[in-house]
Formats: sequence, C-alpha cells, structure tokens
Amino acid sequence: MKKNPKFYLALVIFCLTGQIAWVVENMYFNVFIYKMFNASAEAISTMVAASAIAATVTTVLIGALSDKLGKRKIFICSGYILWGISIWSFSLLRMDVLSALFPAAASAAAVGVSATIILDCVMTFFGSSANDACFNAWLTDVTDETNRGRVEGINAMMPLVAILVVFGGFMSFDLNKWESWNLIFYIIGIAVILIGIAGFFLIREEPVKTEDNKSYFGNILYGFRPKVIKANPGLYMALAALALFNISIQIFMPYLILYYTETLGMDNYVLIFAPAIVLAATFTALYGKVYDTKGFQKAILPTVALLGAGYVVLFFFRSTVPVFLGSLIMMCGYLGTGAMLGALIRDCTPENKAGMFQGLRIVGQVLIPGVVGPAIGAAVLKNADTVVGDDGTISFIPNANIFLAALLALLTIAIVLIPLFRLLKSRKSR
Repeated sequence: MKKNPKFYLALVIFCLTGQIAWVVENMYFNVFIYKMFNASAEAISTMVAASAIAATVTTVLIGALSDKLGKRKIFICSGYILWGISIWSFSLLRMDVLSALFPAAASAAAVGVSATIILDCVMTFFGSSANDACFNAWLTDVTDETNRGRVEGINAMMPLVAILVVFGGFMSFDLNKWESWNLIFYIIGIAVILIGIAGFFLIREEPVKTEDNKSYFGNILYGFRPKVIKANPGLYMALAALALFNISIQIFMPYLILYYTETLGMDNYVLIFAPAIVLAATFTALYGKVYDTKGFQKAILPTVALLGAGYVVLFFFRSTVPVFLGSLIMMCGYLGTGAMLGALIRDCTPENKAGMFQGLRIVGQVLIPGVVGPAIGAAVLKNADTVVGDDGTISFIPNANIFLAALLALLTIAIVLIPLFRLLKSRKSR
C-alpha cells in the first residue's frame, strides 16, 4: 500500500506534536511538581498511575465509539484542540492562585500536587481520545503488512525527537521559576491546538466498516471476551510482551531527568544528550525496515539486547562519556523494541476492529506499566539520599538502582517472547 506525501506529513506532525505533549506530561510534569510543590517519589508514582488509568479507560471507551460510528478524523482533530486547551490550563496552577482558592488548606504545595494530578487526568482524557484511541486506530486502518514496519519506525522515533524538541526548546528556561512553566504550558498548548485545526485539512478519513448489530457496550467488551482471546493468541502475547517491556521503561523514566540533573549534576544534559537522541531516532526510523524484510523475531532480539546493555552501562558509570553512550544504547533499544512490538500488534489486529483493540493496547502500553513500573521505582528509591533546600524542604535524590531494577524487569519479557516466536514460526510453516 503506497502512501502519498500528504499522509507522511500528517503522520509526522501528529505523531511529533502528540509526543511533545506526552513528553511534557510524562517527564516534565514530574519535574514540575518536584520543583514547584516538593513532590515525593510516591506522589510522582501516584500521578503516573492515575494518568495511566485515565488513559486506559478513555482509550477503551473512545476507541470502541470510533469503531461504532466509523469515524476517526473528528475525534482526532477536536481531541487535539481540547488537549491543547487542557495543557494551557496548567498555567493556572500557581501558589498565589491556589492559596487564594483554598485559604483553609494547611499547605498550598500539597494542594498543588493534588490539583496537578487531577488536571493531568483531565488532560489525559483529551489526549488519549485523540492520540491513543483514534489516531492509532487510523494508522492501523491506512497501513498494511507492506509498510507497517516503516510507518511504525517513524511513529516510534517521535518520542525521542519530542524529547529533543522539548529539551532543546526549553533548555534556557529556569525551571525553578513559575514564569518559565507558564510559558512552557502556553507554547505547548497553542501548538497542539494549531495541529488539531490543521488536521481537518491533512487527515483523509478512511472508510471504517461498522457492525450495526453490535452494541456500543458490546464493542467495549469485545477485546476482553475469551473467544476473541482464543482466536487471536499472537495479538495477546504481543500485548503481554508490550506490558513487560513498558514496566521496565516506567521503572526509571519518571525519574530520568531528575537523575541527570540532581544525581549526576548535569545541568547541560540537553547539549550532552541531544546527539544521542538524534542518533537513536535515526536508528529507529531506519530499523523499521528490518521488521518488513526479516520478520519480528530477527528484528526484536537485537533491540531488547541494546536496551539491556544500556541499562548496564547507566548502572555502573557516572561520568559524561559513558553515560552518554549508555543513554544512546538505551534509547536505541527503547524505541526499537517499542516499534517492533507496535508493528506486530497492528499486524495481528483484526480488520475493521482497530478502535476496539486500542484500549487493550493501552492496557499493555500504559495502564499496567504506569501502575507497576513507577511503584517499583518508588520502592527502589524509598531509602534514597535526600537534600534539604534553602526553604527547608526535603527532596529525594534518585540513584542508579532504578536501572538495575529496570534490567531485571526487562528479563521477564523472555517468558512471553519464547512462546510467541514458536507461534509465529508455526503459522509461517503452514
């Protein structure tokens, strides 16, 4: 299935803009409540878990609805617009505003942490509706086995490109000041709104066959039915592998920026790691072709090995050069593994039911990892060193044990990959 330039333009800008918004949420919100409200590791873990639950419920409900209506475009475009508005709303989370609204509260900082978690869930609802549920279903609708590896390679590289854009764009901002955060929320919010508007002109609505005899609630429960699971073992094995992989990622990812800045003291980490991000993103975009030509098994094993090797380097070394190399290896393995699993999941998704299965994908990609991973990370950091700020507040200092825990979690993926390889091999031999 050959795609035109307009498709790739829509793919790139919607993937990139969506990932920029998710980077701000998944990595910068952690820094935001850490620096502005002195949040603990447990509070960060709670925020990630709450967002993961919101993302999953939203994707299940909206994905099934988009299948029932046979529409993707309206959900994508309007969702991006509302997503941008919700991001802008974080500019209202200031100490003076919170103190005025809740004068009886014992601590405005505690209110700030709670308000951030609640607004994060609201933002996640709009973002997951637009991106997780409908944009990803649309990508499945408009691709096939001849180009999914290539398309998923581009899709999977966007998280690192987004990190580069966000880190590079905001590297001169003083994140200890409210003014900097307000400007970040304004810029990202407006950008997401504009992309949502542009989508009305860029995205071509593909016809989706609807099943009128299926109720909406039947569509919601479709992917959880035993007979559906039995009929699609490869899909559910791939989703299980995705869950184990992302648990490993979520053990360290919420604390990664804090590890670079607070533990390693790398205030210029953006300049140090920008080349690593560019190289890893390029690797992922090119590596997607391996899936199309060599198949899943030969494509997934090298990327899992790279991810594990990156963890080992980051655990043992602290100086700039080896940390740069470890981060590069880890990023290549992270994006490459995600791309290969994503392509396999699209290949195994039943035709005309992409929306129904997006909720299941989010269970493996976000819900289980978002609850389990940060909880493991918080447990690992429970006795981490602390530092007392000028205002007397106490903050934790992340340590390298998060990478060791991530490595141990990654090893469990073999439990699923081994039978998955056997299943795929048996199907090919028929």
